[in-house]
Order: sequence, then C-alpha cells, then structure tokens
Amino acid sequence: MRSAKVAYDSSRPSRALTVRDVMTVRVVTTSPDNPVAGAAAAMVRHKVGSALIMQSRILTGILTERDVLRAAASGSDLTDSPVSAWMTKDPEQVSPDTTVEDALQLMLLHGFRHLPVLEDREVRGVVSLRDLAASRITRQSSRG
Repeated sequence: MRSAKVAYDSSRPSRALTVRDVMTVRVVTTSPDNPVAGAAAAMVRHKVGSALIMQSRILTGILTERDVLRAAASGSDLTDSPVSAWMTKDPEQVSPDTTVEDALQLMLLHGFRHLPVLEDREVRGVVSLRDLAASRITRQSSRG
C-alpha cells in the first residue's frame, strides 16, 4: 500500500516543500540473498517501483524496476538470481528535511527515479520522481 502525501500550507507560501511532505512511508524491503523474482513480485503487489535491500536494519542497496528489467533481459533465472547481483549498492539517499528541489536535482543529475529517505541511519521511506512531480503540480494548482 502506497501512502504518499502532499502537504501544502497556503497560509505559509514561502515554506519550501521537503521530502518528508511527499515521500512514501511504506516501503518494500528484502535481503540481498532473496531472489529477484520475489522482490519484483512484492514491488508489483505493493504498487511501487523499488525495493530497499536491508541487512538487519542497515540499508545496503536498492532494486528498481530498471534493475529487474536488466536482470530479465540477461536471460538469468530470476527465481534463482539473488537481488545482490542486480541491486545498486550503497545508493544515494536523502533526509526527510531535504527540499523537494534538492532531491529533484540529485535525481536528474544522476539519472535515477527513486531515493531512499534516511534519518539517523534509519529508513523513513522512499521518494520517487513521480512523488516529486506530483508535489509540484499539487502546489501550483493550490496557488491558483
């Protein structure tokens, strides 16, 4: 279940939106040893485009739709191929207090669509390019 929220307070128009305002707080997690097929099935079931790869409570990677597509195109048996073979290790991350503009710039600069959100080394959520775009559209329409 996805629970993205956009918080815009029209009484404070100068307040910059932050990742905390738009991030998805329910995330799919898996371990590096789990098969890609299982992680992909969980992503589909929860209607998200990424899974965070955890070892205990430590973020070690991210598996995205693009990674699953690469794995499928390689001809590998995805029921046998571990997530660790296809994930992005030690992914870029942002804090909940990162501005939407800064997160967007980071994503566009590096060409990725999902960023883990961490606070004090604990996962708080994921922000997607779609979340950021939706926040801009919502904010502009609420000003009108």
